[in-house]
Amino acid sequence: MPGNPSPVCTKQQRIAELAKRSPQMAFTSLAHLMDLEWLRAAYRRTRKDAAPGVDGQTAEGYARDLDTNLASLLARAKSGTYWAPPVRRVYIPKGTGPETRPIGIPAFEDKVLQRAVVMLLEPIYEQDFLDGSYGFRPGRSAHDALAALWKRSMDQQGGWILEVDIRRFFDTVAHRHLRGFFQQRVRDGVLLRLIGKWLKAGVLEDGRVHYPEEGTPQGGVISPLAANVYLHEVLDRWFEEEIKPRLRGSAFLIRYADDAVLGFVQREDAERVLAVLPKRFARYGLQLHPEKTRLVPFQRPAPGGDRQPSHAPTPECFDFLAFRHFWSRSQQGRWVVKRRTAHDRFGRALRKVAQWCRQHRHDAVADQQRVLTQKLRGHDQYFGITGNSARVSAFHHCVRRLWRKWLNRRGGKRLNWERYLRLLAHYPLPEPRMVHSLYRVANP
Repeated sequence: MPGNPSPVCTKQQRIAELAKRSPQMAFTSLAHLMDLEWLRAAYRRTRKDAAPGVDGQTAEGYARDLDTNLASLLARAKSGTYWAPPVRRVYIPKGTGPETRPIGIPAFEDKVLQRAVVMLLEPIYEQDFLDGSYGFRPGRSAHDALAALWKRSMDQQGGWILEVDIRRFFDTVAHRHLRGFFQQRVRDGVLLRLIGKWLKAGVLEDGRVHYPEEGTPQGGVISPLAANVYLHEVLDRWFEEEIKPRLRGSAFLIRYADDAVLGFVQREDAERVLAVLPKRFARYGLQLHPEKTRLVPFQRPAPGGDRQPSHAPTPECFDFLAFRHFWSRSQQGRWVVKRRTAHDRFGRALRKVAQWCRQHRHDAVADQQRVLTQKLRGHDQYFGITGNSARVSAFHHCVRRLWRKWLNRRGGKRLNWERYLRLLAHYPLPEPRMVHSLYRVANP
């Protein structure tokens, strides 16, 4: 009957209902729910355009004999004979400077199985995760986290913001602690054995496989869920259940994956938490970045004018999820928290566009226009929020100048501004667009 939920969705709903009714219960039997239809659903939810892993298997090649491949995968997973292949590691630029970020690329079949396990575990942990957690969760996005941060900051008139930066989080997750956190809610032998195999799978780098004793590959399908489970126990629950009841004033925590900010009304509360936070993280094998973890005075300026009382610190700004947050006047003259594209993210995005224009300067103009249009629309989709129009417009302007610069490197007659404007009339680039409202209500 049209509109009926699929068997997979029905099973997930039952898992979620049971997990919600019994928040202390550990699930001992889940793997029996994973059948061939479950794996087909996991296959459909797995990206097909990603780079292949160590075995070179592509999604297209795997789909040629899909049912046979999935049946074999299911049998190996449940019997314990499944072998988790090493993760191929590549490095991408992290931001400004030479620092890079390691990304793991699992084999395609491994991603399908990881997706199937995530589909079993996600309904359980979605009942446990707290409201301040937003990263890699169904129905929640980075803009939801930003909206929640804006609302909480406005409600408590700024206060003190503690920026939390975890050094190399995905590389330093302690396996024994992660297993222990999973076992609090899941004691199914099949699933725990698979998770253990993925943690021990090894990393292929420079032609050699090595087996790190800690960390979970950033880029793996199960890694975001593992990260949320880890930080839910290490940070979220600890802050909500042990720290907040001991504070003098109100406080909040907003976390997106391993990026987090904590807001406090009282400076003394913020300083106490900052003092104890490194010890808490060290207990679980994590380390805070000493320069990027900082306490920021973020009180709202005095309503009567720009001058603050002599005892009040000058409000500063802070970055979160690629936006810089700061106090500024609204069009009505009120002090509000505004956001603009962070300086390093703006520069990084322009460098990527410049590199693409240089590499593809000899492509057909129509093809270049199509790709640049996609890049600009993607930029607007994330950074196009109310109050950020100046930075978004500046990005569009810089992209237009970069395109002209590299079109002039094609050889032939030079493209002056008059000729370039005529070209833009035939191959227009999109105008800046604000997609998200700054004042939209955050998720409850």
